[in-house]
Amino acid sequence: MGYECVVCVKQVPDTTRVTGESMKADGTVNRAALPTIFNPEDLHALEAALRVRDQHGGHVTVITMGPGAAAEVLRECLYRGADRVILLTDRRAAASDTLATSYILSRAIRKLGPIDLVFCGRQAIDGDTAQVGPQLAEKLELPQVTYFEQFTDMIDRTVRIRRNVGNGWEILQARLPLLVTVLDSANQPRPPAAKKVMQYKRAHTMEELRRQLAETQPSLSEEQCEQELGRQVEQLQQRGLIINQWNLDDIQADLQWCGLSGSPTKVHRIQAIVLTKEGFTEIPPTEAGIRQMIGELIKDHTLG
Repeated sequence: MGYECVVCVKQVPDTTRVTGESMKADGTVNRAALPTIFNPEDLHALEAALRVRDQHGGHVTVITMGPGAAAEVLRECLYRGADRVILLTDRRAAASDTLATSYILSRAIRKLGPIDLVFCGRQAIDGDTAQVGPQLAEKLELPQVTYFEQFTDMIDRTVRIRRNVGNGWEILQARLPLLVTVLDSANQPRPPAAKKVMQYKRAHTMEELRRQLAETQPSLSEEQCEQELGRQVEQLQQRGLIINQWNLDDIQADLQWCGLSGSPTKVHRIQAIVLTKEGFTEIPPTEAGIRQMIGELIKDHTLG
């Protein structure tokens, strides 16, 4: 018996590289000025799903919602062993908050048909809300287990899960289908497999193929472009190298619940933090210097 697993992943800005140059005047992050990465805890969610597939059989399908460039994280999933990947992209989904995002993802997962397990990273580093996973479970009408670390037992449709609760852990028992949100302490994600990198490095979405064609053969007429695109798609489909691309119409989403219209979250205000202290104190790397620093920290009540 195998398990049908779905993993929700996200491409996020690398927040470790935020500088003054990457901030806008209104205090928000200029995402275009930052490199993008695979959301860290989503990698652990992918690994958890792959281990279930490897041990018990079944399939792992990965979904990401984002612009065309988000196809890169889907290739990363293929390199690590995912069976199927789907890019959910639509301009009408722009500005979606967690409520709208979870609704759109729920429609995509329902389109896939019966599933056993949905895996999400605990939270994304660009928002730190940890809301999408639980909201998605509610919309799919699934039980959920947050702070997942590992399955201690999987027998037929019943699973036992170790859940991290901060100062310890607890074992929960649940029936499938089920959604879990995964911590970075759950596992060590496997690296991309060289053989799969060679196999899937040319996997593309239709949008990527269309853009590449426009860049490499700009003189083609619209009719010629469509003919060449069709030829490339047919070749890649025969080799299993077309990344599925869905829009809101494909998942029969209600547009009033998507994008800005479906996002009740509003920014109340943005407060800029200005550091006013001037100068600095140099501490010599000696025993006396360290003692002086500790003494000043105690005097300022920073320590003690």
